[in-house]
Amino acid sequence: MPTTQIPHNLNVADEVDFSDPSGDDFEALSRDIVPVRSMEERDLPAIIGIDRKITGRDRSSYYKRKLAEALNESGVRVSLVAEVDGQFAGFVMARVDFGEYGRTVPAAVIDTIGVNPAFSHRNVGRALLSQLLSNLASLRVERVYTQLDWDNFALLGFLKRLGFNPSQRLSFTYPLD
Repeated sequence: MPTTQIPHNLNVADEVDFSDPSGDDFEALSRDIVPVRSMEERDLPAIIGIDRKITGRDRSSYYKRKLAEALNESGVRVSLVAEVDGQFAGFVMARVDFGEYGRTVPAAVIDTIGVNPAFSHRNVGRALLSQLLSNLASLRVERVYTQLDWDNFALLGFLKRLGFNPSQRLSFTYPLD
């Protein structure tokens, strides 16, 4: 089974690496400075608030649907939140799919990730994805997919530093209006 590791060589200024010096983030998570836990219904207002800070839009309806799906409709809960000093610092919403487009491949899709700007450059996003990838590896998920706007360079750079690469898929859209 392939494993995914998040590299320790991220050159981000002002960050201190408090993780286990063994270099294995999956084993070191218990010592991480950013606690990560399963998402709960009570997290909805904080999720909406962070998204509003990042996007400048109110997407409450979207998050109500996504949270209901993550908590009630998904057989495998992999959506997570991070807290720093007892404050809600970020979230990642993901789902596990065991096949699509006629292929049976255990894969996961990251729908949304958000970090409160007040906690940027404090390893929140890295801790969320490290825990998510650890959880998915234990489920024997083989691939993790996500998509983002082509001009979201900050998120693109973040994902690239964590080892994400462009996929072999092309996504197409057709406007019906």
